[in-house]
Amino acid sequence: MMGQRLSSLTVVFLLFASMSLWSSAAQAVPSFARQTGLACSACHTVAPQLTAFGRNFKLHGYVLGPEKLSGGSHELSIDRYPPLSAMLIVSETTTRAAQPGTQNGSVTFPDQLSIFYAGAISEDLGAMAQITYEQAADHFSIDNTDIRYAHDMSWGDQTLVWGLTLNNNPTVQDVWNSTPAWGYPFISSGVAPSPTAAPLLDGALGQSVAGLGAYAWLNDTWYAELSAYRSSQAGVGQPYDSTAAGVVSGLAPYWRLAWEHPWATGDGQSDLEFGAFGLNAHLYPGNGKPLSGPTDDYRDVGLDSQYQYITGENSLAVHATYIQEHQALDASVAYGLAANPSNHLDSWNINASYYWHEAYGPTIGYFSTTGSTDAVLYAPTPVSGSANGSPGSDGWILQWTWLPTLNVQATAQYIIYDKFNGGVANYDGAHRSATDNDTLYMALWVLW
Repeated sequence: MMGQRLSSLTVVFLLFASMSLWSSAAQAVPSFARQTGLACSACHTVAPQLTAFGRNFKLHGYVLGPEKLSGGSHELSIDRYPPLSAMLIVSETTTRAAQPGTQNGSVTFPDQLSIFYAGAISEDLGAMAQITYEQAADHFSIDNTDIRYAHDMSWGDQTLVWGLTLNNNPTVQDVWNSTPAWGYPFISSGVAPSPTAAPLLDGALGQSVAGLGAYAWLNDTWYAELSAYRSSQAGVGQPYDSTAAGVVSGLAPYWRLAWEHPWATGDGQSDLEFGAFGLNAHLYPGNGKPLSGPTDDYRDVGLDSQYQYITGENSLAVHATYIQEHQALDASVAYGLAANPSNHLDSWNINASYYWHEAYGPTIGYFSTTGSTDAVLYAPTPVSGSANGSPGSDGWILQWTWLPTLNVQATAQYIIYDKFNGGVANYDGAHRSATDNDTLYMALWVLW
C-alpha cells in the first residue's frame, strides 16, 4: 500500500534528482545581499534556514553595524540600493482523492506574490516587512513583518546584543528554524485539506496581532526575550465589536529562552541549540458573541532544538519542536462552541534535511497532534470534521528541493497522512479516509 501511495512521488523525486546535477548555488532575500555585498550563502544554507552569521545579522537588526552600511564611506548603501525585493511562487496541488464536488488538481499562478522591505533603515534599525498577494483571497495584505532596533555592548571579555522587536506574528522574530513561523515545511499548499487542530502559537495569531518585545543575546550563547501582543486584525473595523473573531483580551505575553553552542567538527562547523518558548492569551470568540464576559484562555509552552552541520557547500540540519497547549474554554462552553470546559493539545514537528552544493537535497519530516476529545469543538463535517471528536492527526512530509540558478527554488513535496482529524477510515463521518488527503505539492519559488 505504501508503495502505491508513493509511486507518483518517486517519479517526481527521480526527475528532480537528475535535474539537480546541473544545479548552482542559491540566494535568499536578495536586497540584503545587495546592501551588504555578501552572498546570501553567508546568512543561509538553503533559504529560509539561517547560518550562525545569519542569526547574528538578524539579531543586529538586519544591519551589519556602524560603517558596515556603507563600507566605510559616508554614503549609506541604502541610498544606492533600495532595500526592496520581490517573490513569486507558482504551484500545483493534487490530493490522492478529490474533495467532494471538486476537480482534483489546482494550479495557482501566483500561489503567492510578495514585496519585501528587507534591510537597514539606519545604523541600528532595520526591518523585514512583507506584503503578499494570494490568489485564493485575491488581494494584497500585510504578511510577516519584523522591525528591529539593536545595540552592541561589551565589558571585559563579555559581549551583549540587546534590542527591541515590533512584529505581527509570535516567533517570526526568532532566529532558529525550529519555531513555528520559520519552521518546516517552509512552503506548503494552501488549497489542500489540513488538520483542524493546532496550538494557538502555531500560526493562529499570525498577521492578526501586533507585539512589542525586548531581547538580549549574551556572549553569542544565551538568548532571552519578552514580548506582549494585542489584536491588530486587517479588514476589521476598530474599535472591535462582536463581528470580529478571536480578539485578544488585554495583552498576550510571549517569552523565549535559548542556548546555542558552535564548535568545529572535522572540516566543518557544528552548531547546537536548545530552547523553550511560550504564550498566554485570553481570547473572545466573537463572531456574533460579545467582546466582554468570559474568555477562552490558552497557555502554550514549547521546547525546541536545532542542530546544524555545515561543511563547504554541503549542510545538514535537524529540527525538533514540541508544543503543549492547555485550554480553558469558558466562553466557548457558555456559547455552545465546545463541550469541555478544559482541553489540551500536544504537537510534535521533527525534520531533517541535507543539501549538496547549497543547491539540492531531501528533507523528511514527521508531525503529530494529539489532544482531548471534544464532540462539539471537533464536530463531524465533510473533509474538515471529525467523526469521533478527536483532534489527532499525524503523518510524514517528504520533500526534494532543487535550486537550479540564483534566486530560484523548485520544490516537490508529498504529505502522507497516517491519521487525520482523529481517524483513519471515515474520519469525517462522510466516508473520507485520511489517505485521501495525501498531497503532492509542486512549487516554483522565484526571488529578486
